[in-house]
Amino acid sequence: MRSDRPILLADIGGTNARFALLGNDDQGPHAVRRSPCDDYSGLTEAAEDYLSAVDGPRPAGAIVAVAGPVSAGEFTLTNSGWRISPAQIRKSLNLSDLVIVNDFVAQAMAVPVLSGRDLRQLGPGAARAEAPVAVIGPGTGLGVASLVRCAGQWQPIEGEGGHVTYSPVTDREMQVAASVRDRYGHCSAERLLSGPGLALLHETLARLNGAEIAEPLEPETVVRRARGGDPRAREAVTLFLDGLATAAGNLVLTLGASGGVYLCGGILPRLGALLDPAAFRRRFEEKGRFAEYLAAIPTYLVTAEEPALRGLAFIVRQRRPRGR
Repeated sequence: MRSDRPILLADIGGTNARFALLGNDDQGPHAVRRSPCDDYSGLTEAAEDYLSAVDGPRPAGAIVAVAGPVSAGEFTLTNSGWRISPAQIRKSLNLSDLVIVNDFVAQAMAVPVLSGRDLRQLGPGAARAEAPVAVIGPGTGLGVASLVRCAGQWQPIEGEGGHVTYSPVTDREMQVAASVRDRYGHCSAERLLSGPGLALLHETLARLNGAEIAEPLEPETVVRRARGGDPRAREAVTLFLDGLATAAGNLVLTLGASGGVYLCGGILPRLGALLDPAAFRRRFEEKGRFAEYLAAIPTYLVTAEEPALRGLAFIVRQRRPRGR
């Protein structure tokens, strides 16, 4: 992807589509814009709307992050329902080059370019240099990825780790998981550890308590009520964070991610004081004989704006020939 024309960066989540341009000056993404996916029928329409609103030449190529598994042919995004056809996108946008990656590959590839002001460390631990890194984050779904160092470059490892089976620890969590299984057949981690999952946790707690449910709350409403001291909302947030901490600890053990675990997504920074580092670390490290192993590994909350776009820009930079 080398041209005097810019490169289009696109991060397509389950709720929002984010676009930016990347020039050859290594100044990072610029002309950033976010739009609801529901406003468009698909990626091409959303990209054309964005490009019509920015000045300068049309992009020569594009790199796109999408929420869901990526295949060579046509595929459908997990949460937005958009149909993705690489050939049609390349033709419609007149692109000489198009790269499509999983959205959490983009999130993971932001880690090497994040600075201290982009992160909040939760509790103790020190990262081992150039060791594997784990990335996990709740949004419309639950994203999971990792990074490994290979031949002097960072290489992402993608997967669909959000769809592993939820791992309850306490009796209350087992009650919740059983209720969700009865309703959906399978209780995945994403089913509870995501924005919609937080709303489902609140609803499930109400059902378990025999309370009347007028209609499910939006995740933002659950957070707002929890911050205001509402007991059921606070319990939902506690179960959400405890479950995420357990999932993060499982991921680190699976990957040997002594480079640290990075918590991404738009939900966590909005929790404020509800995200207690000590409580999070307690559940993160609660692994029996391997508690000491996990105690040495740091956990970071990513607070940067649009990290996926920065990750896409870093992918482009790594792909460019050295010295250019």
